[in-house]
Amino acid sequence: MPDLSLELKDLLRQKVLNAKKVTKYRAPLLGFVAADDPGFREIKEVVTPNHLLPRDILPEAKTVLAFFVPFAIEPIRANRRSKEVARQWALAYVETNALIGELCQAIHDFLAPLGYKTGWQPATHNFNEETLESLWSHRSVAYLAGLGSFGLNRMLITPAGCAGRFGSVVTSAEIEPSGRISQEFCLFKSEGKCNFCVSNCPTGALTLSGIDKHKCYSHLLEVAKDFSDLGLCDVCGKCCVGPCAIK
Repeated sequence: MPDLSLELKDLLRQKVLNAKKVTKYRAPLLGFVAADDPGFREIKEVVTPNHLLPRDILPEAKTVLAFFVPFAIEPIRANRRSKEVARQWALAYVETNALIGELCQAIHDFLAPLGYKTGWQPATHNFNEETLESLWSHRSVAYLAGLGSFGLNRMLITPAGCAGRFGSVVTSAEIEPSGRISQEFCLFKSEGKCNFCVSNCPTGALTLSGIDKHKCYSHLLEVAKDFSDLGLCDVCGKCCVGPCAIK
């Protein structure tokens, strides 16, 4: 019996590092969590009661694969230096959302011949536009799969940082869970010495006590107008280009 976790990690790595995109990437991260993990019920309590469970996506679900595609340094550096949202960062957002769909399909194509079923949600825009509550939070799923810890910026900070995009796939294959991490990656939470994300927020939506989602999203919609030629591009990223961006 092949070790599916190792084969899937190798598949993901090859697909990401060889992706035919303008945007360049670092090696992806992949984690696993059981579909019946109690954490999914906790997400419904914390995020929204409407948040899906793995078996809402795939009735035969046994495992959820969560992955992180970290940007290379170039779009991070560009968005850090630019007063406005850098075009390179906006392009990375659009291209990586497309890549995540390709990765989900590649995972399906790998597992289907082995007799396993899969299901997934899109990389983004799977939320209620009035309440801004996510119906399937890839970041929260990635947390359950042991990919990182949530920072002051409300991003999931992984060993490869937080500058990148998350995706996830539900499958009927039974794969050993990775286990959640105990390490705290946010410097503010661990040492109380960094609040780059708060001070760099262009709208003041992010504060030490929380985030005004509607204020943030209004800004994202304005940014989208500037990059309409790239497609749907409601992105900012100013809160994730600090010390936690790449490590």
